[in-house]
Amino acid sequence: MAERSFVEEVKKLRLAGGEVFRGEGILAVTKALLESGVSYVAGYQGAPISHLMDVLADAQDILTEHGIRFENSASEATAAATLAASVNYPLRGAVTFKATVGTNVASDALANLASGGVTGGALIIVGEDYGEGSSIMQERSHAFAMKSQIWMLDPRPNLPSIVEAVKQGFELSEASHTPVMLQLRIRACHVHGHFVAGDNKRAKFTLQDALENPQRDVGRIVLPPASFVHEQEKVRDRWPAAVKFIEDRQLNEFFSEGADDIGIIVQGGSYNTMVRALERLDLADVYGNSKVPLYVMNVAYPVIESEVLRFCEGKRAVLIVEEGQPNFVEQNLATILRQAGSATALHGKDMLPVAGEYTAAELLKGARTFGERYGRLQPLPAPVRKVIPLTEVAAIGVDAAPEPSLPLGDSVHARPPGFCTGCPERPIFSAMKLVERELGAHHVSADIGCHLFSILPPFNIGNTTMGYGLGGAGASALNAPAGKRAISVMGDGGFWHNGLTSGVANAVFNRSDNLTIVVDNNYTSATGGQDILSSNANNATRSTGHEIERAVRGVGVKWVKTLRRTYDVAGMRDALKDALTTKEKGPKVLIAQSECMLNRQRREKPLVRKAIAEGRRSVREKFGVDSDTCTGDHSCIRLSGCPSLSIKPNPDPLRTDPVATVLDSCVGCGVCGEVSHAAVLCPSFYKAQIVSNPSRWDLVRESFRARVIGWLQKSEAKRRATYAF
Repeated sequence: MAERSFVEEVKKLRLAGGEVFRGEGILAVTKALLESGVSYVAGYQGAPISHLMDVLADAQDILTEHGIRFENSASEATAAATLAASVNYPLRGAVTFKATVGTNVASDALANLASGGVTGGALIIVGEDYGEGSSIMQERSHAFAMKSQIWMLDPRPNLPSIVEAVKQGFELSEASHTPVMLQLRIRACHVHGHFVAGDNKRAKFTLQDALENPQRDVGRIVLPPASFVHEQEKVRDRWPAAVKFIEDRQLNEFFSEGADDIGIIVQGGSYNTMVRALERLDLADVYGNSKVPLYVMNVAYPVIESEVLRFCEGKRAVLIVEEGQPNFVEQNLATILRQAGSATALHGKDMLPVAGEYTAAELLKGARTFGERYGRLQPLPAPVRKVIPLTEVAAIGVDAAPEPSLPLGDSVHARPPGFCTGCPERPIFSAMKLVERELGAHHVSADIGCHLFSILPPFNIGNTTMGYGLGGAGASALNAPAGKRAISVMGDGGFWHNGLTSGVANAVFNRSDNLTIVVDNNYTSATGGQDILSSNANNATRSTGHEIERAVRGVGVKWVKTLRRTYDVAGMRDALKDALTTKEKGPKVLIAQSECMLNRQRREKPLVRKAIAEGRRSVREKFGVDSDTCTGDHSCIRLSGCPSLSIKPNPDPLRTDPVATVLDSCVGCGVCGEVSHAAVLCPSFYKAQIVSNPSRWDLVRESFRARVIGWLQKSEAKRRATYAF
């Protein structure tokens, strides 16, 4: 069950030529694939490209009508290897995954594909997860494109440009016999707009044609001596063909070319932000008409030398806007200008941040510096800041108070990511903390996924993370005789992606004695809740229900335990303790199962709302804290970290410590109470049932309870009054 359904939106994919398509960038990419006559699509989900996979899954019937094969690939490497179909046959194929981690995983297949070259158009759509919204290491795909000489498109983030980039990407690939990478940044993936649709096309050469008429070209296989020829072919034939195509089709754009003797070179993905910054400086209008000449590189690689020299001719200076580090494009431009003997001054990282996302604020500062340097803007007067104490701010009012003396980022506390309310992974790490009290700290090799949040407070568990499904491999060196065993963690998504072979099977082969915890929450939850091999969902187009325990035993693990309910903190604690202290040698695997609460709530809440609206009885469980019993110790919060656990003033006037309380966002998972009892903390938690549309019996029972409780309360009040002074 993906976090978002596109069942209604995909109906727009049937629009015919001349009709106006309105929607999100991801949906526009799918429409462009259909209009390009693609034969197959594959991919692996990951932000910000997950929704493209969801769209393709929901558009299965449309893809089938056009003879398009869609694969939910086991990994990015699997997806990239799918493009092998375009090596010998005139088949257009596309794959998609998150960059740069997905590109790293797919690197072997992509490098081989780029070496041998392709006959049909091969398009790699990467979701560039860089900057403020990123969940990964801060790197770019640009370096990989340069290394393997895969042409990279970075279109302006509007729907017409994105759609055109998809279509031109296939043609560029076919014209130069080279795979093409289409980079879609986070904001481009989710931008909304419109474009004039074209007709969907069925491939002239089909997958069936390829199967019935197999072709092979030894010269396209990466095997000596052909592999030595490939390197020369890239430079001698493919590169010039790509440059000619880019020049002839005018894929890069010039705006206001002769308006001034200074200019700005900007990659397509940063165009919108750059124009917005110029508009703020009165160097462009709200419609994007710039007073400063712009050269927009919708093709980030290769750099077109003739276009660069054309743009720089007669200009005193140009500013290159290249997000991220290293500054590949800036270095390339410097070489081109130097070798041509150009006197144009080149600026880039000297006026813009060396690393980090180029937000509107950063580009505004860089453009201002450039404009002031060359007389297009007057320098701003130095700001006079007066720091007013908070006591005085309260007196004069917030609106009258000046700007704070510190930047917002320096004055606002960081908000680290954490587990959702009711997450079934939280009790696993609560149990690990309880075991830590008894057995001491252990080395924990973490993995990519929601469970990575355990590294942060309140758990502070995890020493390293090396990549998706590599939790087990990350602990493999720490397999030595000692008083403790290393622990590795991976999710069910990481297990099927890479962990079964590189983690579990590797541990069996090397006779590891460590413990691997597989968090089985039923989906690839961190990437949007897509189904996987071990999901319990009844998926009409995919095979599910394959147990992780059977796979683990199949590669030779003897000590395996499956816990069906992670919310049983005491049970989790005992199972962990057993795995870490057993005398049995060999790898241990503990499978902790409970459905992702976020997906469960997405499935159940609409059903509950519908039942209530129809007047049917509905019961919701919620936990609470007895304020009279709570001591104000707050160990429940420290050992859980649930967002629904908070504090409130103590109702007892003789006690000053605030007591714990459960907010209404509670989903009734029971972890708070389980943690308290497993840790022998306190008995203050209680479970209540909230009944909507109660039956007659519910009302009678509640009335009886109220009377009994009222009578008992009166008796207690009389007893206390007897001893009152």
